[in-house]
Amino acid sequence: MHLHRIVLIAALTILGACSSPATRPSAQSTTPAADGTQSATSRDGSFQGEITGKARPGSRFARLQIGMGMDEVQTLMDRAPDRSHSYESGKRWIPFYFGNDARRLQALYKGEGCLIFTGGNVWGSAGGDLIAIHHDATGACYQP
Repeated sequence: MHLHRIVLIAALTILGACSSPATRPSAQSTTPAADGTQSATSRDGSFQGEITGKARPGSRFARLQIGMGMDEVQTLMDRAPDRSHSYESGKRWIPFYFGNDARRLQALYKGEGCLIFTGGNVWGSAGGDLIAIHHDATGACYQP
């Protein structure tokens, strides 16, 4: 019984430290970092994403918004990505993590840049939300 209480206290302490305001990204942060990365709030305001670089005026990438769905992005781009791959995020290893960001999907659109989507939970369902836009016409943003 005593051991269960110690484990519970330790778990609550760790969870409290992980959710403290000091470790969460600020919803107010919109100033670009030194590398040109800018924090952006999703369309529905439920999460923070990132945008790197500047879109060419009038390009299809200029109309993208953090929080768009994968099908909505493909419709807007009027084509499938030139290359794509999926990978595990660090959230995959958090015990009892049930969010849609355990996997990620990176897509390259040649001449435009890269997009990163949530790829689903540990069971493969959900996902498809745009969480990062990298404006890079050279395609150097794509990391297979």
